[in-house]
Amino acid sequence: MIIPIRMISIATTIFWLILIGFYASAVYSVKDIHFGFEDPQVGMASENNMLISLSINVDNKGYYNIGSFQTSTKIHDKEGFMITQGSTLIPVIEKGRQVTAFHNVTVNVSDLMQNNQEYLFNDAELKVHEIVGMELAEIIPVQASTNFSVPWGAPLYNFTLDEIKYEAHNLTHTTANFSLSFENHAFFSLDGSIQIYLYSSTNVLISEGQTTIEASQQTPCQKCVELIVPTAGITEDGHVEVFLSTIFLKIGPLVFPFD
Repeated sequence: MIIPIRMISIATTIFWLILIGFYASAVYSVKDIHFGFEDPQVGMASENNMLISLSINVDNKGYYNIGSFQTSTKIHDKEGFMITQGSTLIPVIEKGRQVTAFHNVTVNVSDLMQNNQEYLFNDAELKVHEIVGMELAEIIPVQASTNFSVPWGAPLYNFTLDEIKYEAHNLTHTTANFSLSFENHAFFSLDGSIQIYLYSSTNVLISEGQTTIEASQQTPCQKCVELIVPTAGITEDGHVEVFLSTIFLKIGPLVFPFD
């Protein structure tokens, strides 16, 4: 059977009209698709891991299903170095349906502060790049992006070691007294211990000690430290190494010279 060329041309025209109409209606239905993010929630997921959780609300009032609704997050420091990334996929959102999903991204806090101690001692902001992609009618790809910041509070803000003062202890040893202080600006409490090592100018360990800390969010903390050191080992200068250990955070050594 031979189909006339004219009939093929008409069929092709009809096909393209249908396709264009479908594409136009799918694109037009975007105006009836509403999605948004609640304010990000920040907490600790486990030891050393900070959890940033975003609640995603999608209301598909369009004419077609939405396919492959994906949210991707990249978190950078102020220099633009990527700290972490993550994504969440909703395979299908049927027309007329409203869906709420949680998009979670974790940041290793210890790695963050070991790589850049500024985050340990100074408040800052983490830059978040958010990308949302979907397939209209499960066919036509659409993508949008936005940027925002998440505040970062330093757990050891304004950390200070006071001048070491020496007092006679006995014929061979001396007591070294000093205090340490800081403000906890982090979103988590600091409950744990601080291990302290005292070194001479020749990098010889001459004493060590430990003190407990309890610092709730947005509160100051000051601790007095007393170390017994051999009198013969005392030098005019040297350094102190500090190790911090809490339920959520383990950091160290933090090195502080003294003279």
